[in-house]
Amino acid sequence: MLRVYGEEIASRLLLGTALYPSPAIMVEAVRASRAQIVTVSLRREAGGGGAGQDFWALIRELGVRVLPNTAGCHSVKEAVTTAQMAREVFGTPWIKLEVINDAETLQPDVFGLVEAAGILTREGFKVFPYCTEDLGVADRLLTAGCEVLMPWGAPIGSARGLNNVYGLRSLRAHFPDVPLVVDAGLGVPSHAAAAMELGYDAVLLNTAVAKAGDPAAMASAFALAVEAGRTAFEADPIEARDMAAPSTPVLGKAFLE
Repeated sequence: MLRVYGEEIASRLLLGTALYPSPAIMVEAVRASRAQIVTVSLRREAGGGGAGQDFWALIRELGVRVLPNTAGCHSVKEAVTTAQMAREVFGTPWIKLEVINDAETLQPDVFGLVEAAGILTREGFKVFPYCTEDLGVADRLLTAGCEVLMPWGAPIGSARGLNNVYGLRSLRAHFPDVPLVVDAGLGVPSHAAAAMELGYDAVLLNTAVAKAGDPAAMASAFALAVEAGRTAFEADPIEARDMAAPSTPVLGKAFLE
């Protein structure tokens, strides 16, 4: 059971709602994923021609928890303002905080992120910061009031998987009691399983499902991978070694002359 900000969530897979070929396919994918938290963009809700209202109605019908995001924000002021508007529109203090520094990699602006997180937590927001795996940044985000961290696996939409396994493992070891969610860069279910095997509490993804040939089938595959990875972690897997270790005992082995 995933526990964030005092609430228990059964599914450890969080899913984005952008980029799908159609709203109907998005609904199918969310249902197939069994996700109970989905991210939504304020820009999508504010779309013209009633599109935003129609989209919001679909989300409500799914019965999932909404995690609005500040995607596309490149400054503290823009991110904070977007979060404030999202709280009004979606009626939740939860916010996935993104403050982007680089337009090519969509790497977080960690300085702006910490500043914005502090402002929002003081205003009563429950902040889910999209961050790097840097230990110092993580510590400052926690000091700012965040109770969960969402380090990237790789650049958003890159499908590269876990670029820095050492860094992610170190983050897990340094903050054993903090909910950690790998966010962004996962391309195939094995990437999600690998994150869960490191001891991460959940994964968040969008592009890998939305852009798949069959989004619903891919969503189901990711759900299975997350479950398998978590079960493997809890089963305490053996450590890797350089030399072979025979699985068959040699005691009682027959010797021929």
